[in-house]
Amino acid sequence: MEHYRIGFLGAGGIAKSHVFALNSLKFFYPSPPDFSLAAVASARKESRSVFAGEYGFEKDVTAEEFFNLRDIDTVFILGPNNVHCAHLEAALAMDGVRQVYLEKPVCSNIDEERRLNDIAGRGNHGKKVQVGFQFLLGAAVREALIFMKEKDFGKPVHFSFTLKHSDYLNKSYRDKRRTRLTPAPDGGAMADLGSHAISLMVAFLGSGVKIVSALQSGSYPDVPAGSDLYSEIALFDPKTGAVGNVSGSRVSSGIGDMLAFEIHFEKGALRYSSYYPDRFEYFLEEVGDWSVRFTGSNFRPVTSFPSGHVPAGWLRALIHAHYVFLTGKDTLAYVPGLDHGVEVQRLVRETAEQMAVFRKGAGI
Repeated sequence: MEHYRIGFLGAGGIAKSHVFALNSLKFFYPSPPDFSLAAVASARKESRSVFAGEYGFEKDVTAEEFFNLRDIDTVFILGPNNVHCAHLEAALAMDGVRQVYLEKPVCSNIDEERRLNDIAGRGNHGKKVQVGFQFLLGAAVREALIFMKEKDFGKPVHFSFTLKHSDYLNKSYRDKRRTRLTPAPDGGAMADLGSHAISLMVAFLGSGVKIVSALQSGSYPDVPAGSDLYSEIALFDPKTGAVGNVSGSRVSSGIGDMLAFEIHFEKGALRYSSYYPDRFEYFLEEVGDWSVRFTGSNFRPVTSFPSGHVPAGWLRALIHAHYVFLTGKDTLAYVPGLDHGVEVQRLVRETAEQMAVFRKGAGI
């Protein structure tokens, strides 16, 4: 069995989730990948040292020391958004590195976007890159994508994708996340949350969808105007003529955390909500009724642990994302590569540009 030596760039909350997912693989899959946690790097010595000790990494190092390591073949990029691009470029240049898991967003500005477009166009220097849009690997979303390809839904006509969150209504929550309150496209609701909705839209509808306009709302004295708290974009797909919207929110009271989408085609429809993570719904004109497809924790034919009746949430999707990343054995899954991440970032950047037009027109 192949053995992977894994290094983490980042030792914060999201890094903790990735350690959990990696260590959970052996419970969910009959032939889990074999790996060791070789090194973790972050800016603060104290945080990386504690992280390494708590989660079993062999050593903790600075970022500069990390990029000179020769015994790592797999890198997880989990640091602040504004270093993702630089860390990816450095990781791809490391001797011995064969694959990189890159948390979203893939970059923070148009210069980085152009550089990553060039890297993706040249095949990632011959190395595998998977981007952390974990919702694509949830059981119901995965199954809905497969189902859409199997059935004749016809061309899409209109659509809606959204990810809404509520915690930024609380100042104490905002105070702990100042680095995420930077102006778009580096920060803001669309970059942080709406990008997941954009990722789903790209997976279901394909690349090349155009932004027509953007709106934003919500304001606090401690949040820059350019860091959207709620934003939505109107879109047009020149391939099919379909139109729709994508929204991202940090301040939707009563929501908690909710991802949802609805797509209406010429011959049917699909819809999903993370409030019901174990199912998706579909409508076919030839049948004439809405139907529910229960998925539970089924990732057939790969695994169905603990059972097809147990709902699968975000962490379960993250575990499957790691399985796909390390083994490549789920050939039915939609795997978000660097080209997918760059396409999402293009739409996030253009959203920021359209929001600036909106703020100017509204006198905000």
